[in-house]
Amino acid sequence: MEKQLEIDLIPRGNGFQVEGISTKVEFALDFFRLLETNYRDRPDRDFTDSFDFGYLLKQATRERKKEERKSEDEPFKPTEKILTTYKGKHLYSRTKNQEKYIQSFLNNLITFGIGPAGTGKTFLSVAMACRFLQNGIVDKIVLTRPAVEAGENLGFLPGDLNQKVDPYLRPVYDALNECIGFEKTQEYIALTKIEIAPVAFMRGRTLSKSFIILDEAQNCTLAQLKMIMTRLGRNSRMCISGDVTQVDLEHGRSGFDRVVNLFRQTEGIGQVFFGKEDITRHPLVETIVRKFEEL
Repeated sequence: MEKQLEIDLIPRGNGFQVEGISTKVEFALDFFRLLETNYRDRPDRDFTDSFDFGYLLKQATRERKKEERKSEDEPFKPTEKILTTYKGKHLYSRTKNQEKYIQSFLNNLITFGIGPAGTGKTFLSVAMACRFLQNGIVDKIVLTRPAVEAGENLGFLPGDLNQKVDPYLRPVYDALNECIGFEKTQEYIALTKIEIAPVAFMRGRTLSKSFIILDEAQNCTLAQLKMIMTRLGRNSRMCISGDVTQVDLEHGRSGFDRVVNLFRQTEGIGQVFFGKEDITRHPLVETIVRKFEEL
């Protein structure tokens, strides 16, 4: 039963405790209810054996798959309002995976967003960070990104730290400006409610009551990802997003894919995988992504 249901059954007196991933536990409890009902209703209950268990499990699995297919066929309707922008526009998720992404921020301490360009990974994480900040759940937003050029060498960049990091975090700034406006963004930066720092400057810190956004995580090494994830302090949230098809590091140096696999099905850590169907930029972007996959 444990192997088939992918759970742990721990004996407790005349009953047992069910442990495992929440979705697996829910399915197991539904199955045990079906098993109990079947046992009570059948006239040959005294002859119930493992065959009946297996048959009912197959029946329950088929019903679950039917429900999942039915929910997939239903038109998408967002349920959670993300944020009201400074212009009064209400932001909602636009795809099922974007809705899962939002729910993961609400239910987990760390959320991984994995998927191609244009799926809203960066924008949605910034919008949720602004929501957490406005609601007083966090005191600051920390934005970080590896300083890796996309195939070009920008050379020496003049200015202070913020000015040097600006080119790398421009997509994040664009999202901030759309959510809370340019003036509020600059005010929060001046008050250090929004902090910008390259990955290399995060070592040794503990970030409490903060919303940490690591963008373009596919350009981080394994050591950098370990360092960033261990910065998580009390009452903080963290978003780590990236696209494994757009790695600018030398082959084999990126640690993003390995970290995603390492933390699959870990309590407190959510993972949302976006597909081409989640691309919400210009419709041509989806075609571009598909064509490049054919190379």
